[in-house]
Amino acid sequence: MGAYRIEKDSMGELQVPKTALYGAQTQRAINNFPISGIAMPQAFIQALGLVKQACANANYDLGGLDENRRRAISSICDDVINGKLKDQFPLDVFQTGSATSTNMNANEVIANLASQEAGKPVHPNDHVNMSQSSNDVIPTTIHVSAALSCQQQLIPAIKHLISTIDQKAESLADIVTTGRTHLMDAMPVSLGQELSGWSAQLQSALSHIEHALPEIHQLAIGGTAVGTGINADESFGTLVAQQLSNSTGLAFKVANNRFAALSSQDAAVALSGQLKTLATALMKISNDLRWMNSGPLAGIGEIALPALQPGSSIMPGKVNPVMPEATAMVCAQVIGNDATITIAGQSGNFQLNVMLPLVAFNLLQSIEILSNVSRLLADKAITGFTVNQQNIDSALAKNPILVTALNTVIGYELGAKIAKTAYAEGRAVIDVAVDMTDLSRKELEKLLDPKKMVR
Repeated sequence: MGAYRIEKDSMGELQVPKTALYGAQTQRAINNFPISGIAMPQAFIQALGLVKQACANANYDLGGLDENRRRAISSICDDVINGKLKDQFPLDVFQTGSATSTNMNANEVIANLASQEAGKPVHPNDHVNMSQSSNDVIPTTIHVSAALSCQQQLIPAIKHLISTIDQKAESLADIVTTGRTHLMDAMPVSLGQELSGWSAQLQSALSHIEHALPEIHQLAIGGTAVGTGINADESFGTLVAQQLSNSTGLAFKVANNRFAALSSQDAAVALSGQLKTLATALMKISNDLRWMNSGPLAGIGEIALPALQPGSSIMPGKVNPVMPEATAMVCAQVIGNDATITIAGQSGNFQLNVMLPLVAFNLLQSIEILSNVSRLLADKAITGFTVNQQNIDSALAKNPILVTALNTVIGYELGAKIAKTAYAEGRAVIDVAVDMTDLSRKELEKLLDPKKMVR
């Protein structure tokens, strides 16, 4: 057993590890919630440092906090923001629904170190938590952390993936392949056109995410316990939002209605919904890549994805489409996270939502894993895949659906007979059409040129 010190709070005394920077309330939560072993996301803790720092500066501006304490609190918040104190935030995601425990964890750590730096007592509630409640701090921190994660990670990652796809599409613009609907042969498309569809999906998803962010930029801070702003100056929330805007470069502002900001998580639910849309697009793209890469002999085999690692512990030489598979699993997780956030968003009972830690965890996880996998899909799958021209040409030449281009000349019924004959005999459509129509081979070559069909 390690060494302990005795700490006390309004409920009495208890033992806290001697080396811990937190105090009694954090320790109670450690004792009460040994549930998952999953700590609150680091992006959330760093954003909480930003919020606490902005609050200290606002309280100083309003005359509630002296310069010595303000400076000390702000200095320790810098360490929180920079991740230097992350081992001092051990609390489980599955805790009190307001995340009061995490708010007090931050208050206690900051107060402990700030007291040392200031050379006089800094109280976790009276000073670090001045003009605040967990009920407005935590929703504010959810929004700040989500906004920063989207701006710094997700949006650049999606743009990188779009750019990578666009460059690849341009290089494949002249390669015509068999189109597929219902997983069955259809009229030709170019690979460039196929990839342009992926890019358009991602552009749309990106636009929707960006349109969801202005509501994320609205903050609950200043509402304190129930939205009325009890124990806070009327201008406190506005000052905090201005401080956060200055420190992050994002346009934060006080929520239009702080009763809604405390009791609901509608903005987070909306953003999560757009993350789900992005995940849906990425799932489609990943599955297209898997099908196009399938084989290499018994599948479609149109492309060869970069070989990243051995694909089997028993079958030598097997290589799998691991990057699209990993992407698809991320998408499944994000879709599940969205369902969780939706349920959590419904848990606003009267003046407070009581699943705030769950919203924070799932929302930030979705942003993080979508950001990471988007870059990996771009750099380890799309950039480096090669085209199997021989497989494409062979399948395209025998595609009976090419006869569709003759409909206006020979009619649907004769076209159907030619297609069925070509398929049954394994012959090229043009060869069968020469036998079954009055058209010359030269005329048919012009009509059945796949490159003309995609323009």
